[in-house]
Amino acid sequence: MMRPWWSGLAARDRRMLAIGAPLVLMMLGWALVWHQQSRKRVELMQDVQARQAELAYVERGAGEIARLRSAGQRSRGDRAGRSLLALADASARDAGLEAALRRVEPAGTHGVKVVFENARFDALVDWVEDLAQGYGVETRDLSVDRADGVGIVNARVTLQDAPR
Repeated sequence: MMRPWWSGLAARDRRMLAIGAPLVLMMLGWALVWHQQSRKRVELMQDVQARQAELAYVERGAGEIARLRSAGQRSRGDRAGRSLLALADASARDAGLEAALRRVEPAGTHGVKVVFENARFDALVDWVEDLAQGYGVETRDLSVDRADGVGIVNARVTLQDAPR
């Protein structure tokens, strides 16, 4: 079927097909295979660069976390021998939350539960932050309900020492 068609072509057409067909096949091969692979390679290289940038960011963050943790552990010595229970009570009073402080009680072996009623929200948040920054104390649980008045809340805070 192909032979009669081929032999029916003029010599010039046969030469053109003999040279052109392999060229067309090579160009199709390049377009469909080689070009796609090289484009994918470029995409993968860009992805690797992006992942390396993310890794560097995470490593910087891990270094910052380690630095802050060690700063928190060092600051535990600032307690002057006070337990977490005594620290929570004294620091809440020092933060101006004495009138709102209702209860300070142990919560497990390394925790303290503190209950406030009609506390100023800003003072409460500042107190929690001061404990974390100054003494390495973590807030394990914080439950806040709106009370009467603007910025006044009832709160239950469970604190624990940061892991060493």
